[in-house]
Amino acid sequence: MSNPLISGIQQVGVGVTDVSQAWQWYRRVMGFDVPVFDDYAEAKLMINYTGGEVQSRHALMALNMAGGGGLEIWQFTNRTPQACAFPPEPGDLGIYAIRFKAPEIKEAYTWMQKAHAQVGPLREFPDGPGFWGVDPYGNAFQITEDASWFGQTDKPVGGVAGVVIGVTDIDKALTFYKNLLDPCEVVYDKTQVFEDIPTSVPNQRFRRAVVRKKATPHGAFSRLLGGVQVELLQALDREPNKLFADRYWGDCGFIHVCFDTLDMEALKTKLTGKGYPFTVDSGGSFGMESAAGRFAYVEDPDGTLIELVETHKLPILKKIGWYLNLQKRKHQRPLPNWMLRMMSLSRVKD
Repeated sequence: MSNPLISGIQQVGVGVTDVSQAWQWYRRVMGFDVPVFDDYAEAKLMINYTGGEVQSRHALMALNMAGGGGLEIWQFTNRTPQACAFPPEPGDLGIYAIRFKAPEIKEAYTWMQKAHAQVGPLREFPDGPGFWGVDPYGNAFQITEDASWFGQTDKPVGGVAGVVIGVTDIDKALTFYKNLLDPCEVVYDKTQVFEDIPTSVPNQRFRRAVVRKKATPHGAFSRLLGGVQVELLQALDREPNKLFADRYWGDCGFIHVCFDTLDMEALKTKLTGKGYPFTVDSGGSFGMESAAGRFAYVEDPDGTLIELVETHKLPILKKIGWYLNLQKRKHQRPLPNWMLRMMSLSRVKD
């Protein structure tokens, strides 16, 4: 079996109206308190998704050192970010929710209640116990029990384990995501009325599939990022809305899911050959404050934006100017845990 081209979820982009305010909530409640970059710049390569014009932005990426992917909290600085024109519903096209991991679901549930987060009841999901919630900015999330854990923190909630994506045709979507995440497996695929899915209209039928990529020892950050769960929802009793219809990438909501990419050129060749061309490609290394890498975008069959980042440079400890140059590494073995944990010395405490 060939080595994977994707290591894990690097981050999910969250469009907001105020980066500082949103990060404070995600930091205090969800544990994303280790910044990777905090960058003001122009999004020159994204004009296909920003009205044909270069837009200015403020982007901050933060990690939860318990393990899992991070968050890229993103805000336009030259225009007012636009909210979705309708209340998002499960099955609407695009990224509907983030899945966060927790080692013990009841402890995580109690914590979220104490933090006055808007959460629903404990439920049984297709692959274990969990619950739904909504952040203060109207973005849905799941928290589910997960055995993969990188380190202990003072929060009972970990990083990003996956996303929930609305699609029009699960068969087409499965073909795309299986090509992207290979090797992976479909661990669930059923059609019924699901009691746990928080819809405004009861008794809606969905086809629901879960694609799982298990954590493998490939990639510098694989021990930190862990496995991947992509949950696909197809609404069968209504015509779904497109979450970013008539809006820009970077407006309010989940703007992309970003996968840590181990060989961008090989992945580009593979996906293009399968009929999924890159729509954006930085080509060379692109700087984000103290981090750098090659980034690209590809669309799933419904136009949901998938970001791909091959990391070239990452700050381990900015205070002393310690940066990791991954282009000098000639293999895909994981970084040692002690080196990854050094990033937590940049933690922001409230």
